[in-house]
Amino acid sequence: MSSVAVLTQESFAEHRSGLTQQQVKVTALNSEEENDPPTYKEAFPPLPEKAPCLEAAQEPAGPWSKIRPIKASVITQVFHVPLEERKYKDMNQFGEGEQAKICLDIMQKTGAHLELSLAKDQGLSIMVSGKLEAVMKARKEIVARLQTQASATVAIPKEHHRFVIGKNGEKLQDLELKTATKIQIPRPDDSSNQIKITGTKEGIEKARHEILLISAEQDKRAVERLDVEKVYHPFIAGPYNKLVSELMQDTGTRINIPPPSVNKTEIVFTGEKEQLAQAVARVKKIYEEKANSFTVSSVSAPSWLHRFIIGKKGQNLAKITQQMPKVHIEFTEGEDKITLEGPTEDVNVAQEQIEVMVKDLINRMDYAEINVDHKFHRHLIGKNGANINRIKDLYKVSVRIPPDNEKSNLIRIEGDPQGVQQAKKELLELASRMENERTKDLIIEQKFHRTIIGQKGERIREIREKFPEVIINFPDPAHKSDIVQLRGPKNEVEKCTKYMQKMVADLVENSFSISVPIFKQFHKNIIGKGGANIKKIREESNTKIDLPAENSNSETIVITGKRANCEAARHRILAIQKELANITEVEVSIPSRLHNSLIGAKGRFIRSIMEECGGVHIHFPTEGSGSDTVTIRGPAQDVEKAKKQLLHLAEEKQTKSYTVDLRAKPEYHKFLIGKGGGNIRKVRDNTGARIIFPTSEDKDQELITIMGTEEAVKEAQKELEALIKNLDNVVEDSMVVDPKHHRHFVIRRGQVLREIADEYGGVMVSFPRSGTQSDKVTLKGAKDCVEAAKKRIQEIIEDLEAQVTIECTIPQKFHRSIMGPKGSRIQQITRDYGVQIKFPDREENPAPVAEPAVQENGEEGGEGKDGKDADPSSPKKCDIIIISGRREKCEAAKEALQALVPVTIEVEVPFDLHRYIIGQKGSGIRKMMDEFEVNIQVPAPELQSDIITITGLATNLDRAKAGLLERVKELQAEQEDRALRSFKLTVTVDPKYHPKIIGRKGAVITQIRTEHEVNIQFPDKDDESQAQDQITITGYEKNAEAARDAIMKIVSELEQMVSEDVTLDHRVHARIIGARGKAIRKIMDEFKVDIRFPQSGAPDPNCVTVTGLPENVEEAIDHILNLEEEYLADVVDNEAMQVYMKPSSHEESKAPSKGFVVRDAPWATVNNEKAPDMSSSEDFPSFGAQVAPKTLPWGPKR
Repeated sequence: MSSVAVLTQESFAEHRSGLTQQQVKVTALNSEEENDPPTYKEAFPPLPEKAPCLEAAQEPAGPWSKIRPIKASVITQVFHVPLEERKYKDMNQFGEGEQAKICLDIMQKTGAHLELSLAKDQGLSIMVSGKLEAVMKARKEIVARLQTQASATVAIPKEHHRFVIGKNGEKLQDLELKTATKIQIPRPDDSSNQIKITGTKEGIEKARHEILLISAEQDKRAVERLDVEKVYHPFIAGPYNKLVSELMQDTGTRINIPPPSVNKTEIVFTGEKEQLAQAVARVKKIYEEKANSFTVSSVSAPSWLHRFIIGKKGQNLAKITQQMPKVHIEFTEGEDKITLEGPTEDVNVAQEQIEVMVKDLINRMDYAEINVDHKFHRHLIGKNGANINRIKDLYKVSVRIPPDNEKSNLIRIEGDPQGVQQAKKELLELASRMENERTKDLIIEQKFHRTIIGQKGERIREIREKFPEVIINFPDPAHKSDIVQLRGPKNEVEKCTKYMQKMVADLVENSFSISVPIFKQFHKNIIGKGGANIKKIREESNTKIDLPAENSNSETIVITGKRANCEAARHRILAIQKELANITEVEVSIPSRLHNSLIGAKGRFIRSIMEECGGVHIHFPTEGSGSDTVTIRGPAQDVEKAKKQLLHLAEEKQTKSYTVDLRAKPEYHKFLIGKGGGNIRKVRDNTGARIIFPTSEDKDQELITIMGTEEAVKEAQKELEALIKNLDNVVEDSMVVDPKHHRHFVIRRGQVLREIADEYGGVMVSFPRSGTQSDKVTLKGAKDCVEAAKKRIQEIIEDLEAQVTIECTIPQKFHRSIMGPKGSRIQQITRDYGVQIKFPDREENPAPVAEPAVQENGEEGGEGKDGKDADPSSPKKCDIIIISGRREKCEAAKEALQALVPVTIEVEVPFDLHRYIIGQKGSGIRKMMDEFEVNIQVPAPELQSDIITITGLATNLDRAKAGLLERVKELQAEQEDRALRSFKLTVTVDPKYHPKIIGRKGAVITQIRTEHEVNIQFPDKDDESQAQDQITITGYEKNAEAARDAIMKIVSELEQMVSEDVTLDHRVHARIIGARGKAIRKIMDEFKVDIRFPQSGAPDPNCVTVTGLPENVEEAIDHILNLEEEYLADVVDNEAMQVYMKPSSHEESKAPSKGFVVRDAPWATVNNEKAPDMSSSEDFPSFGAQVAPKTLPWGPKR
């Protein structure tokens, strides 16, 4: 009886992969015969009997064996510079300074790679890697720039010089490049036979050897070459070449030993034959003696392990070389061996140590190579090496990514075998992901880049966290580029693009800017106390508002944000200005073609009108708008004046306008204008021409423009030219000024004299030096200016002689508020009244207030340091303010100071309103204090007092009191309204109706609440203490009753409703409900009913409940029964069709697989019932000898 075995599809695939194509076809045909399974031998025919060992032996001799190993194009050489030959010895830190700069320069020039290291003896080791030509060039540069230069001479016969030079000097150039020296050969007409060699000691030796070798070859005497291994050359030469020198002296033979740096083994002997033979014999004897005590050996080690054997900075190798300094260890790039040279015993010990090291590294190290397109390499490395460093640290591996200039795709991973595989997997995944990536360029104006990035990169960090898979690159600001690059998975890049485009659209919308000219004196009112006003405008209008600096002459406030918000903020700022001053706004119609000529170059003409008319603001429409309307805003009187001038100027421009330019020194301008513009107004009134002087912003400070009718301009030009001519006529004059007044003119670094010079055409006023009793003052300048300056000095002297000093007594506690912020109020009074005000020093420890007895009778209050009695009514010294100036001006200034003394009044406000006046965290009272510029003191709650005190300037108190009382009225009205709003009403409704009253997602109850402006509270289901049928309505009585009626109306409708069950075939339920319940919702809305379908697992799956008013329920049932009839016909038709259709492949795939069935399988026999072991080489023998992947010429198999 034959046995039958079952194989799974997986195991069958493994067997099948070993068969020929023909056998596979036979097996496939047989497998279709289900009734008669094939035998195991039919399914898997045995392989023909052949000697496997013979095939295995012959296998390596394939086409690959003929390939010769490719020699590496990159070579590495090590040069050593001893301490005494180093150019740069005194360095604070190795790797810095001039030496490092020279190395970088050499690398850039030659293309070779340099690595420097410092030996224990402070000698410099330089490892140079690169192509042979680059290495040789780099070597020559190193010798020339890093080593101290020496020189030596070598004498050879004159006739041999040409052989050293070679054809076209090629041999000499080659020799210089090879030895890194400079060789100077005497000219043919020079009788000298000395060749000068300049370079390093080592280079000189090499060059000398080569030159002597060339000479020896040309010498007619006998020449013999002896091939001696390089390692024995030092023993033949002896210390400091002593042995070879003695040998040359004894035999009279010239012996040329190649220096250590030349890779030659030949020793050349030149001389007489007999003497030459003696020299050769002695050298051979030395060689034979030493050869027995010296060994050259090699250790087999894969070239990729060499750097691990050397260790970090040569640490591993240093341990061996320190123990055995005579052993020379050489690594050759690209070769799988390490060469050791030295004494036999030391070489054997070193060899053992290296072999142990190699064995250990092979056991615990592995490598893998992967191909990744070089354009993805920098992304694998990551920013500042973040990605690659993470992989290195995580898997403890070394990853070698070729530099960009190599354009190589090969990445090499070395380290622990498991770590290598994990790192390989992750790098391949990263590369695969990058191949599926998409790069998109987004055009964003560069001005928005800084905003998108945010302060310290906060906003871009948020975007990157939101889209972590997308890399966002902004261009360098210096490149002025608008292209922002996004890179990452396609879907994520699209999402990020939409997000950033929306952000840019918001920025564009919010970057609308508008300039509002506001008179400088009102800026502080717009800012408000502590910036309260401007902060509020910014927050409420959601705009950015920039005010000019205090010391700036600009009056323009810039508002940035959305257009509508900017307009709202502008309106509010203008409203503040309008409240504070009698500001009017007038519109004037001037043809748009004249606007540019009226404005003038850089706004010179229009600025002169604005300055002349008290700084009014004149606003022209934007160019190209076609509007003729010009807006003038400012104090009513100044606006009217500006309007007249503007219309007059426009009329002149329309009829006949003439313009002339004059030049005058800038220091003359103030004198020409005159005090308060008197001089220039006089010229203008006489001639009718307009004269425009340059502003501080104009480049040409000498240019004066005259415009008007031709006749008026010429007349004004004539007058001004005469004035300027007089000013150019410099005279010197003097006047007498009493020495007691000199100090007034020269104090504060001569401020008064500077003001006189500015005002009167730069006139120079010289006072005699302090200490001299002279009263003569010299004035030098234009004649008119000197006269005007003399007159002004005389006026000042009259003021000084008429000067008086008066006292103004104000308690010290008010001094700070009188001075104002940064002394602004006092400075204003000083300017307005032309007086000097001096405040007393503050009293550090004022007398205690809590002694009423002393204050009342004054018996002890007057006792000072001297103990004398004082008048109790006399003011304290610290309260007296000194005012100096003309008497009438001093009195006016005193009144102004007293007007600044704060006054306190009391206002009665009901105690229960105090907390509302204060507001949340004091915001209410702070707002009032900022608005009225007063201090409002509310009594402490424990005092239960109704009195609120207001302290401030008398002018502000009435406004503050009115404002406070207005606020009290508002609060009282709110209290009354609150009492009316708190009316409560309770409605009794059966809890079963509550969900219907609430509605879907609270829609019904929300509508009632909003419509009647009431609060409706339903009972808490979890609270048993509450009556579950009570609904509470809170609000105005009228509204609460209306809401109750609305609820009761819903309840009455619900009470009239009926519920009916209808039988609907469950197969049509889904069709009636529709996608996401859309169809059933439409039916419910149309018939105003509620339809409930049975849940899965219900006893009757066909029962559907319809709830609503009787007539609506009947209509809805009829409608859904009609739908059932229609849909059921479709269902029956579909089921009938299914009978004639084959089952889908999807359903077939769900059936359990029988697998592949064979008879007479070896594991199904009586003797052996075990299934074959896949890992067993007996059950599944390999096809020939397996070749280790590491030994393949092209690396491991993919």
